[in-house]
Amino acid sequence: MSSTVDGEPQLGGENVGVTEEAAEEALDLLEGEDMDTDVAGLRLFVQQGGCAGLSYGMRFEHEPEDGDTVYERNGLRVFVDGASIDYIEGSVLAYEGGLQGAGFHVENPNVVSECGCGESFRT
Repeated sequence: MSSTVDGEPQLGGENVGVTEEAAEEALDLLEGEDMDTDVAGLRLFVQQGGCAGLSYGMRFEHEPEDGDTVYERNGLRVFVDGASIDYIEGSVLAYEGGLQGAGFHVENPNVVSECGCGESFRT
């Protein structure tokens, strides 16, 4: 999937969602890092690792990289690289708070199995 047009990031379609709560939490964190939320965003990616074979990674970045698809959801920009998009397509980034700790997690309809701790998955 080509994601740049004339050097500018291409906005993605409906393939990756973000809950309102997750967007609010991420935007608060971005602002706390003095990052410009009009340009900066959350990178969501898949990497090799974990007992099930694949795991998610997330980090804040000042701007998208060449080849990224950029999704804008509830005011949050989400950057996904071309190698990760097939694994993440159709997913929703959510945020949960609770006694077991608060944090972001990915609700992915492509997952066929997860490890017992929920840190890695297989599609």
